[in-house]
Amino acid sequence: MNGPSPARVFEALGDPIRRAMLRLVAGGERSAGALVAEIHEHTPISQPAVSHHLKVLREAGLVRVRAEANRRLYSLDPAGLTAAGQWLADLIDPLTPFAQPLDALATEVARGKRERRGKSAETERTNRTA
Repeated sequence: MNGPSPARVFEALGDPIRRAMLRLVAGGERSAGALVAEIHEHTPISQPAVSHHLKVLREAGLVRVRAEANRRLYSLDPAGLTAAGQWLADLIDPLTPFAQPLDALATEVARGKRERRGKSAETERTNRTA
């Protein structure tokens, strides 16, 4: 499977502080310092603890980081959310992963029917002229 692992995404989302941090970066890019300050309003947390949580979120594919001078700016990475959403969608409709191959099969069946009809019509025309 390419992209983030749903297992890692859900493990990362298991922590309420990481969920709160994810909500914050979903609202716009934040520096690690800003995240420390915003999270610290609700719970005592150290800068190293925030850094650890950000690392877990980054490794799960839920946040991206970019350097700007001496700051690290974090933003939401939709890839992790897509992986989680797809996993949940597969629970709701377990046949979802087969939809595209089945569509391709239906196209091929229809193509075969058209070809057979075309050959039948051609054979009929040949028989009438003979």
